[in-house]
Amino acid sequence: MEEKEEQPERGDTDTHSFRLHMVTWNVATADPPDDVTVLLNLNSPKSPDLYVIGLQEVYSGPLRFVSDVVFNDPWSHLFMSILAPRNYVKVSSIRMQGLLLLFFSKLQHVPFISDIQATYTRTGIFGYWGNKGGVSIRLSFYGHMLCFLNCHLAAHMKYATERVDEFEYIMDTQTFACKKTPRIADHNLVFWFGDLNFRIQDHGMHFVRTCINNQTYNLLWSKDQLIMMKKKEQTLQEFEEGPLDFQPTYKFDLNSDTYDSRQVTHKFTFFNPLHLKYLLLKILSCIYFLYTSFQLHRLYKTWFGFNGKKRKPAWTDRILWRLRPKDLTSDEQDDNSEVVKKVKELEEKEEDEYPLRIRQDMYTSNMEFTISDHKPVIGIFTLELRKMYETPLVHLQAEGEWCADIDAMVLYSPLQPFRSSSWDWIGLYKVGFSSLTDYITYTWVKDDEVAFNEEVIQVYVSKEEIPVRGGECVLCYYSNTLRGIIGISEPFKVHESKVANEEGLLHDQITRLDRIVAS
Repeated sequence: MEEKEEQPERGDTDTHSFRLHMVTWNVATADPPDDVTVLLNLNSPKSPDLYVIGLQEVYSGPLRFVSDVVFNDPWSHLFMSILAPRNYVKVSSIRMQGLLLLFFSKLQHVPFISDIQATYTRTGIFGYWGNKGGVSIRLSFYGHMLCFLNCHLAAHMKYATERVDEFEYIMDTQTFACKKTPRIADHNLVFWFGDLNFRIQDHGMHFVRTCINNQTYNLLWSKDQLIMMKKKEQTLQEFEEGPLDFQPTYKFDLNSDTYDSRQVTHKFTFFNPLHLKYLLLKILSCIYFLYTSFQLHRLYKTWFGFNGKKRKPAWTDRILWRLRPKDLTSDEQDDNSEVVKKVKELEEKEEDEYPLRIRQDMYTSNMEFTISDHKPVIGIFTLELRKMYETPLVHLQAEGEWCADIDAMVLYSPLQPFRSSSWDWIGLYKVGFSSLTDYITYTWVKDDEVAFNEEVIQVYVSKEEIPVRGGECVLCYYSNTLRGIIGISEPFKVHESKVANEEGLLHDQITRLDRIVAS
């Protein structure tokens, strides 16, 4: 699907356009490919302001999952390593077993992204296991409340109603510590995406494949379960989706563009004795960690050569969105109706004063990737909104020369009133840092405050915390109350330590901080 031409901005001259690039992909436990240029549209002259990447079935074997808790998983590491040099920062992420959700932003927008929260809901094995369910990230973007929900719902043709039930359960039970938007449905804009597992029913295999070969996808739409369920379910009717003018994304033979070609057989393949030790280790590992029923099923099919029913192609992988309706009915009781009415009036006034519009510019699948039995789906959107905030809350700068030979000072000035906290901190980051947790060191704002007046506040940084080798760095102010970075300094140089140079800078004198900067 070709990208739509950008239209001139409508209405208020203060309206700004932001480009959002979304990806959903069931990666079927595969390791990431070497090149994701096409997936992220990196060669486009129009670079996105935001990337949101939702993956399903990220490998979560016992050893890998433990290592992923300590270090970034291979998929996160790949996207961070590619996007950081292009001036993108991973603002937030959340992982629930095989479900992974990543949110990246251009550095210039980071001070205007706040109230960042993430949560998850399990729906696998009666809600006790996380092989199915949803993970979400919510945040305020220039004052507008956005929520991104990545789901992996129940599989198989006959469970369409169960998929809707799971989705509604996730929508109803996920909550956030935010007065204005405690639930997903309270947000100005919600994106719902992932391996939603809806199938094409009634049509036979031959008809479906003929329509795909002829690119007459529209003949299949009326029997797409999600489109069918939208006609009956009020919650689904509030969500919009672009036309499915691309090949169904499931199910493919691995390492090919061929739809499922398995024969319906039930046979057992005898083991090669040379593999016995390896197989026993895998069996014991899986039993010890009470592995998911889904993955045990996958291992059973793989090890014992069991081939199930050939799968009919389907648009299982989807991206939908929902702008909050203005005529939402309240669940509050009558005795609170006046309060509810006033809140609603204030919200409507805010929406009129600070409008938010969305346009989908591209919705397509990508056949280039063959590591999974699913193909990735890409959605590119333009968000048109009026900013509620034009300047960061805090201005930061490094005072004087910085090196590991002397203590340093940070100057910061509140540009707008905000509620500070004893847990606020200022982090020192390498230029080109990849995530909010990628700081070299940090200092507590309140504990290390040395002088202040109404306009400028000084914060002390010990020389022991400054990297010996120096480098190009920035300072970031993190607000614990607002759950985000609210100010970023201009880049400045941290000089090499003269004392360390004179002493030869032995290997054992290089701290962890210096190794981070040197890398």
